Amino acid sequence: MKKLLVTGAAGFIGSSFVRIALKQAYEIIVLDKLTYAGDLSNLSELLDQKQIHFVQGDIADRALVKKLLTEHQPQALINFAAESHVDNSISGPLPFIETNIRGVFELLEASREYFQTLQESKKQSFRFLQVSTDEVYGELGDTGYFTENSNYSPNSPYSASKASGDLLVRAWHHTYGLPTITTNCSNNYGPRQYPEKLIPLMIQNALSEKPLPVYGTGQNIRDWIYVDDHSRGILLALEKGRVGETYCFGGRSERTNLQVVHCLCEALEKLRPRSQGKYKDLIQFVTDRAGHDFRYAINDDKAQNELGFKREFRQFEEGLLATVEWYLQNSRWLDAIKEKRKKK
Repeated sequence: MKKLLVTGAAGFIGSSFVRIALKQAYEIIVLDKLTYAGDLSNLSELLDQKQIHFVQGDIADRALVKKLLTEHQPQALINFAAESHVDNSISGPLPFIETNIRGVFELLEASREYFQTLQESKKQSFRFLQVSTDEVYGELGDTGYFTENSNYSPNSPYSASKASGDLLVRAWHHTYGLPTITTNCSNNYGPRQYPEKLIPLMIQNALSEKPLPVYGTGQNIRDWIYVDDHSRGILLALEKGRVGETYCFGGRSERTNLQVVHCLCEALEKLRPRSQGKYKDLIQFVTDRAGHDFRYAINDDKAQNELGFKREFRQFEEGLLATVEWYLQNSRWLDAIKEKRKKK
């Protein structure tokens, strides 16, 4: 059975990837620190399967990572572990430096030490895959798209820390010959996303009759990809991607933040109408985020042409409706997350 060591797999995107990989007969070793955004409830129905093994730990613990690599002999290490909320990086950047830079360094060194011990045939099949973001590329104007050849130009502590980790991955490939692949994606949405991010925050606030805060005038533009589509892309990059290459995954679904919130309100009106007034009445414009990039958008032709990447949800609105339905059907998940937030 093919084995993968997957870090940060109790988080939003990582837990989606685990579900996709298990269906493809992979055995998964999960390493997760279980910080505030990582929760075992994201994997709860999977943990009793023989193909999944959970270990609580820090990616910056090189000895632990090396031990897991040596004991389990996985064909790849896939790094989802990251501090990822831009607002948090502005108010407190240190955890982002610790996880997104130092953590990646320790993963790379553990992987390099392990890689050097492998027989040549196993070296040929081993991969280190770094999951990154389109925010490392900085800000787009009104036109154009990010591609794998776009220059890195990060503008927030979060994106700067992710860019730093990506550059370490590149250096470990070119200097030490570690077989690495990097993926960059646009904004993800879907089930089990921690409710500090736009879509789950708005759903939670709307259901609680709280204001729906929108930065500035709500005209900042993001490209949105359904999380399972992104996860399938990552698995394709692992299985078919060329060593040393980068692959971008986008949704081809650019929307302003205000359009996203309006779509959410419409979906909620359809599935659970508000008793008094409309959900849109709860929208409240707030002071814009410091250094708020105006637009991100990805051209993922390379992934489509080289890997055969396709999206299940071609229309953002379809994926969003499925997302809202999931949150409405899994209110206990949201309640548990809210309780966890109070304790933190």
